[in-house]
Amino acid sequence: MITLWGEGRGFRVAWLLEELGLPYRLRPVDMLAGVENDSEFLAINPGGFIPALQDGEVVMVESIAILEYLLGRYGPSPLAPQPADPAFPLYQQFLHLGEAGMATFMFVFVATNILAPEGEKDNWSARASLDWFESRRGIVARQLARAPYMAGENFTAADISITYALQFAERTRGAVLNAAEHAYLARTTARDGYKRAMDACADTKAWVEGLAEADA
Repeated sequence: MITLWGEGRGFRVAWLLEELGLPYRLRPVDMLAGVENDSEFLAINPGGFIPALQDGEVVMVESIAILEYLLGRYGPSPLAPQPADPAFPLYQQFLHLGEAGMATFMFVFVATNILAPEGEKDNWSARASLDWFESRRGIVARQLARAPYMAGENFTAADISITYALQFAERTRGAVLNAAEHAYLARTTARDGYKRAMDACADTKAWVEGLAEADA
């Protein structure tokens, strides 16, 4: 049985697992309570960050690497175009852009605004991170003007990566999404795999529902 440790970025992994139809167990990791108190998790990932994946003897961290592992180990799948496929370069680009170029920068911005001392919230790093996120967001906008999904006409794991980044930015009030982005998210989140992942990730679902109630 595959074990997924933690939600947050782990939602991307849960979504892919649901899309692939693979059975798994979600083991919560309470980062707010202090991961130093979770010895079982630290035995899996001494770095103390989420998510982590345990698949038999295989243990992996880093959400995008986990997605690539699952697609390679349990594929082939239309969610991952093959290298000879003309869609492969776009797939690779946006699979990694969603984390390395978008979610990571937004996390720095959000964490600074939440956790930094009052006099340090508006600092150069936070402002630069938001600028860098916005520059990469422009690459997504260009692709959405050309095709319905990041790799072209078909949904792939790259859309899991980009959807998470856009939703994180919107939910944390780091960005106001435009009509094209909202239409894109409507397409990706209408999938049954997304809905099942939301039901499996109870903390994520509760957070999103709480945001909706606050905005009502």
